[in-house]
Amino acid sequence: MIALGAGATAYALREPDKPSVAVEAGAVDLAEAGRLVFVDEVSGKVASVPLSAPGGPRRVSSLSCKRFYTAAQQGICLADAPGPMPSATAVFVDKALGEQRRVDIAGVPNRAKLSADGRMASWTTFVTGDSYSQAGTFSTRTAIFDKETEVYSSNIEGTRVEGMKMTNDMNFWGVTFTSDDHTYYATMSAAGKTHLIRGDATEESAQALRENAECPSLSPDGKRVAFKKRVPGDGARPWREHVLDLTTMVETPLAETRGIDDQVVWLDNDTIAYGLPGEGIWAVQANGEGAPRQLVPHASSPSLVIPE
Repeated sequence: MIALGAGATAYALREPDKPSVAVEAGAVDLAEAGRLVFVDEVSGKVASVPLSAPGGPRRVSSLSCKRFYTAAQQGICLADAPGPMPSATAVFVDKALGEQRRVDIAGVPNRAKLSADGRMASWTTFVTGDSYSQAGTFSTRTAIFDKETEVYSSNIEGTRVEGMKMTNDMNFWGVTFTSDDHTYYATMSAAGKTHLIRGDATEESAQALRENAECPSLSPDGKRVAFKKRVPGDGARPWREHVLDLTTMVETPLAETRGIDDQVVWLDNDTIAYGLPGEGIWAVQANGEGAPRQLVPHASSPSLVIPE
């Protein structure tokens, strides 16, 4: 039900047994710099707010996604697909959220990323299990798609990791691309352990950089990787977010002490944003200082429209 609220363009969006959020008229435009784009948890649609006023009224589109990410005035939407078995669809959209391409995939939507220039795309689905919290009890399928050459690797489990024997229990997830459009960082798990890897999408090879690192996200300057590290504590979300300096390999724990089960995003070289189930989108400083702050309630899967 949509009920008119105070103001000329604002109204409240409410569904039965769900919270209400302030909504304003207007399109979600992936060319409008400075807007934080996310999945509105009330409607399940892609929405946006100005980063300068993230708690204010949001614009809500008609595009339904489980995960969404924008870069270079483009977007990728990972959504559920109908059918007797768990399946998903990766939908590429233009700046007005118009569909450009669709790829049908198996599994439950989990992660989606684009490279900074929009050329490279990656997504991860769960094909058995639905949680990273218990190592070895799930299986993922991670794809990399080059929109320029149309080279599509539907499952990167064939990637050779230097110094490691390929085994049936290897899983890969959480890709983040560098600026050269073939190098990436990702998670690889095997024998109950996770590893941060640096891979080459062209050579289908990788190096393991360190243990106990998941869902990496590369900083805009390419010098650091944010990742979640398994620590003692909450059994459902047993992680704490850290930032790794790729030159010194020194890691810094962030001020957010709640378990983050997300592939975080960098709003700039100093600030990280992430979703917390039931808590909305939050931000914290990348140097380990300060305190977490809520950006957008009832929202998940953030990304930022960067000026061209």
